[in-house]
Amino acid sequence: MLVLGLETSCDETAAAVVEDGRKIRSDVVSSQIEIHRRWGGVVPELASRNHLVQVLPVVNEALDRAGVGLADLDGLAVTSGPGLAGALLVGVQTAKALSYATGLPLVGVHHLAGHLRAIDLAEVTPALPYLGLVVSGGHTSLYAVREGPRYELLGRTLDDAAGEAFDKVAKLLGLPYPGGVQIDRLAKTGNPTAIAFPRALKRRTTLDFSFSGLKTAVRQHLERHGSPEGAALNDLCASFQEAVVDVLSARAVQAAQDVGLSRLVLCGGVAANSRLRALTAERAEAAGLEIFLPAPALCTDNGAMIAAAGTVLLQRGDRAPLDLNAEPNLVLQ
Repeated sequence: MLVLGLETSCDETAAAVVEDGRKIRSDVVSSQIEIHRRWGGVVPELASRNHLVQVLPVVNEALDRAGVGLADLDGLAVTSGPGLAGALLVGVQTAKALSYATGLPLVGVHHLAGHLRAIDLAEVTPALPYLGLVVSGGHTSLYAVREGPRYELLGRTLDDAAGEAFDKVAKLLGLPYPGGVQIDRLAKTGNPTAIAFPRALKRRTTLDFSFSGLKTAVRQHLERHGSPEGAALNDLCASFQEAVVDVLSARAVQAAQDVGLSRLVLCGGVAANSRLRALTAERAEAAGLEIFLPAPALCTDNGAMIAAAGTVLLQRGDRAPLDLNAEPNLVLQ
């Protein structure tokens, strides 16, 4: 089964052709980082307008790289939510137009389901069920992923997402957008114990997260000590990063143990963070859990993950009507 996946939920215009939900035939991503960098974050109106410009060239390039035409496809999959309303609409309307013109079956895919199924595209894939930790700029959630597919929410952030915290702290430090990449780079030569930043919700009875207090702690540190440079900046980045990944990795292992799952999948844009990958793998292995890490390119938003998740839906007979709409607050079930 050949499926074209389309992703426009935020600031990446992406399309991919995936075979049988496992093999990537093509994966094209048009990034908007340079457009939004001057603003220090994503501007929804600019994102939507750029999607309009890029979506058809990206789809055509994905088809060309895969060596196929629309007539060779078996189905279409598009992110229908959650995300920025205007950005989502571009992808949904494009996918519906292609479905109407070709008669190809269409499914709407939840953005987080795409991240959770990105591991299907790796060389080594987990059997169901597994525990998925989704960590991105807009989401930090723990899901039990079961046959069906069924997604059971076990825990989530109560305020800022982890990726959002990275970007906001980077902005406080005067680092360029996107901040998570910059902090990860500087932290590699810093001391993660130099500053004792807090870990929120430390009690073992919760599987939720909170990062707003940590962001405030960084701001207060800067107000007291001023903007750091050189080794001091690296130490601050390492200490902040450690406070985030310490909680993420510990809570993921705890969740897997609490619900009796032996496999752990790390996914989402922040899953490309080198320290998060290393610490989660270390703690998972110590707890006797199998750990599965998508390649960094599959952690960020891409069309291949949407095609993979969409293939599962198409194979079970799901079909989206032509009145499919973008749902910015879509809930994953």
